[in-house]
Amino acid sequence: MTPAVLEFAGISKDYHGLRPLRIAELRVAAGDHVAMLGFDQMSAEVFVNLATGATLPDAGDVSVFGRPTRSITDSTDWLATVDRFGIVSERAVLLDALTVIQNLAMPFTLEIEPPPDQVRVRAEALAREVGLPEETWAKPVAELDASGWLRVRLGRAIALGPAILLLEHASAALDRRQVAPLAAQLRALAVRRGIALVAVTADKEFAEAVASRVLTLEPATGKLKPLRRGWFGLGPGSP
Repeated sequence: MTPAVLEFAGISKDYHGLRPLRIAELRVAAGDHVAMLGFDQMSAEVFVNLATGATLPDAGDVSVFGRPTRSITDSTDWLATVDRFGIVSERAVLLDALTVIQNLAMPFTLEIEPPPDQVRVRAEALAREVGLPEETWAKPVAELDASGWLRVRLGRAIALGPAILLLEHASAALDRRQVAPLAAQLRALAVRRGIALVAVTADKEFAEAVASRVLTLEPATGKLKPLRRGWFGLGPGSP
């Protein structure tokens, strides 16, 4: 069996919602691409914080690369753990007045006006990889559409070579025509880099395009069940 990079077991976390976030069991192996439906904005944020060890569960255990997050002892230890994640979330702040390249340079340096040549080259490589057209590179991020903002956040997320890519309601602001193509590009990027991908979403179309395994959360029990593929709502290419 391929070693797990992320595991949830018997999780319960109260976040002052209608009920605690419960996840009975989740196992993500290296290179897995998993999408989970049934999360609203708040529960998705709680999931990401649990996965990265930013918060601890009230019950149960979260393990990252075989190590319980409860064993993280200090901020240095936690930063070393969270560096292994790339997080695509609207909570990841972009500096609207700065250019695409300046924003993509920020994981490497705070010297961004302008970035040093070697950093600029790395930022340009990220821009190409995430599909940002060259004509956008010198534009302020504020001038991009929702797809552009997502791509900049994705570039920032993969800049330091994470082992796990977490997508938190990544498709929420997209034009519906962009959802499936962008999801397919995200999945292809994860395959190319050989990294695990975990998408927390309420968007079935996005989930089916971004992941090879789609699960639906039962909030009351915490069970994650495979998405039923029946006559009542299949996406393109479904059996």
